[in-house]
Amino acid sequence: MPHQPRPEHLALTRRELLQRCGMGLGALSLGSMLAGEASSAEIANPLLPRVAHFPAKAKHVIHLFMNGGPSHIDTFDPKPLLNKYAGQNLPTQNLATERPTGAALGSPFKFKKYGQSGIEVSEIFAKTAESIDDIAVIRSMHADVPNHEPSLMLMNCGDARQIRPSLGSWVCYGLGSQNQNLPAFVAMCPNGYPIQETQNWQSGFLPGAFEGAYLDTQHTAIEQLIENIRNEAISLPRQREQLDLLAKLNLRHQQARQDDAALESRIQSYELGFRMQTEAAEAFDVSREPQYIRDMYGPGTQARQILIARRLVERGVRFVQVWHGEGQPWDSHDDLEIIHRKLAGECDQAIGALLVDLKQRGLLDETLVIWGGEFGRTPSVELPTAGANQGKVNGRDHNHYGFTTWLAGGGVKGGQVYGATDDFGFKAVENRVHVHDLHATILHLLGFDHERLTYRHAGRDFRLTDVHGQVVKQLIA
Repeated sequence: MPHQPRPEHLALTRRELLQRCGMGLGALSLGSMLAGEASSAEIANPLLPRVAHFPAKAKHVIHLFMNGGPSHIDTFDPKPLLNKYAGQNLPTQNLATERPTGAALGSPFKFKKYGQSGIEVSEIFAKTAESIDDIAVIRSMHADVPNHEPSLMLMNCGDARQIRPSLGSWVCYGLGSQNQNLPAFVAMCPNGYPIQETQNWQSGFLPGAFEGAYLDTQHTAIEQLIENIRNEAISLPRQREQLDLLAKLNLRHQQARQDDAALESRIQSYELGFRMQTEAAEAFDVSREPQYIRDMYGPGTQARQILIARRLVERGVRFVQVWHGEGQPWDSHDDLEIIHRKLAGECDQAIGALLVDLKQRGLLDETLVIWGGEFGRTPSVELPTAGANQGKVNGRDHNHYGFTTWLAGGGVKGGQVYGATDDFGFKAVENRVHVHDLHATILHLLGFDHERLTYRHAGRDFRLTDVHGQVVKQLIA
């Protein structure tokens, strides 16, 4: 009797092919290669909590991303000489950036010393500066190129060109999640996506469960904030029956595929979506906060999403990234004074409130707060260029040679300035910190040796810092 073809025989996974070819020797070889990589429980739920390489204070991260490139010399890196030379050529040569620049452009903002540490901060971040003794200001950051796309990828994923997992994905891969009813990694950006869109919170070659869940925080209604959060057609018990049936069908499908990571990730996404219906609505609803807390953070979208960030880490979410807005709002090629004052005014009160609120709840010690953009801006004015700017001659170009990032909480030694740019703020010259060094330090604060937090892909072990990065020990308490 002739053999009857079966449709499932026409589609083999790579694992099945190895099992069925060469008397199964390929599968034996693969099994030895993968031995010890993950337990069956970890494969079934990749977001189970895990232990870091060594004890650390930081358990959560809130990354406040000022996309577009805030000017360090107008925020956290004062340069008095710049005002002295305003309108004149700098005594040092202008470094090559994306666009032509001319004479020195003095800062329109006043700086003042704050806290016992006496660190100088711009007037536009006066509320944030009230917590300066908890903040470590890194004034010697540098990146590779003066362009948004590669600099965003470098800051978020550790590589300017190749598809790599984001920082948040690496953190969730290393630590899992403390709350199985909410995403481990949440990325919030009002009104749309930043430049490079979802690549900023991609999981790359890591399992899809570690990718950031995007929320458009212009919305306040939970049904708009999180799509399909409610099922109006059937009740929760009926949904549970449907998922149980789906789980049985998936199990039958799984038995022939032996711990397929992509399949497991998809199954977990169904379960997470179901569980989020009960907890997400409460977690994202800031109206449940007392009025005095909402007043402390202030009005507006930035205040709301920064308050949501606190509510999420309070509920065990591992990594929360807070973007200022779609595109590149801090990209002040023209009208820097107007734009920077407006943008800082939208978030300064809420950032200051976040640091105070975390501290009064006992959460600052275990929550690492990061502030910064993909690069800084030039001390020299950007020259009019047809098609590139509005020709107002009152803005700054991108500057990857030197810029500022600050860290607070999570084992950080606050009340200090680390590193320095030159007298005009063009280039990092003292205790220079590359983005790879920043990533290595962040992972260390979370309990990881950045050289050991690896994932095997395409025949080699990958890590966030690739073959680079040194931990900046002076930043650690």
